[in-house]
Amino acid sequence: MRRVMKVGAVLAAGALVLTACGGSDDDAGSSSSPPASDIKVGLAYDIGGRGDQSFNDSAAAGLDKAKEDFGVETKELEAGDNETDAQKEERLRLLASGGYNPVIAVGFAYAKAVGAVSKEFPDVNFAIIDDASADSAGPNVAQLVFAENEGSFLVGTVAAQASKTGNVGFVGGVNVPLIKKFEAGFTAGAQAVNPNVKVQVKYLTEPPDFSGFGDPAKGKTAAEGMFQQGADVVYHAAGGSGSGVFTAAAAAKGLAIGVDSDQYLTAAADVKDTIITSMLKRVDVAVYDTVESAVDGATLTGVVTFDLAKEGVGYSLSNPAVEPYTAKTDDYATQIKDGSITVPSS
Repeated sequence: MRRVMKVGAVLAAGALVLTACGGSDDDAGSSSSPPASDIKVGLAYDIGGRGDQSFNDSAAAGLDKAKEDFGVETKELEAGDNETDAQKEERLRLLASGGYNPVIAVGFAYAKAVGAVSKEFPDVNFAIIDDASADSAGPNVAQLVFAENEGSFLVGTVAAQASKTGNVGFVGGVNVPLIKKFEAGFTAGAQAVNPNVKVQVKYLTEPPDFSGFGDPAKGKTAAEGMFQQGADVVYHAAGGSGSGVFTAAAAAKGLAIGVDSDQYLTAAADVKDTIITSMLKRVDVAVYDTVESAVDGATLTGVVTFDLAKEGVGYSLSNPAVEPYTAKTDDYATQIKDGSITVPSS
């Protein structure tokens, strides 16, 4: 499928743009002009926004690549901590009423807002990342979801292979079903390699407090506790809080595993070598495909799943330290793809 074939190109572009801080309404800046398009794309970020070196930045990478390739006009709006659904609705309404179509909402927290605003604007196409619930469903809504448990299984196998203590950790940003998928896959992968492995688990906040996705201090404290309790590899699914996990790993001379984007490429120089790998959740591909489909006049609708077989999830190879573990991890990936292994999601 066209979607799968483009993963490499989009990710390569994403690695370059993730370190950029440019505004959303500037020209692409390329020496050659992109093809003209009358499509206007609106994107509403989750907490942390562009620059979180994780989930939101992956979405930004896909948007930037689509802007470069198709010449679309874009507008990006940021989210704040502990927002109400009404505030999220107003952000989406602002984009839809401004002629942006499609409007892409980054994160399951937008579910109710997408459900409400998509009904107000039936001629506008919406997409939501990480939600396939009835709250956001509608005839003009694409629900873009991922097999995070499969990607997390792979990094779990890396963690168990790399661990010298048989003790690893998982830091989740917020205790919600989506992040439980990461935990379940990671634990299953670690146990596949070492049935006796100890997996420490800590969630930074409980709903309705979603600040756990943007609090590096809490991430650092949680990971410090795990290292003190014998863990030597800690995986985070905590958005911007993950930078604190990396800081703790570096101080403990342990290892960390990033999430969503290849965080070895974007982390600060003093912590990057601790990031042995990252679970790649190709939000960039989902955003890019949404824009491409709109440009092609074949807008995505319904539930669209990006799993391991479609290269929608995976693990990064940028840090050479992961190389000793890739053969076994790739073998597990093959077994997941061919159905020999079914990865739990809860």
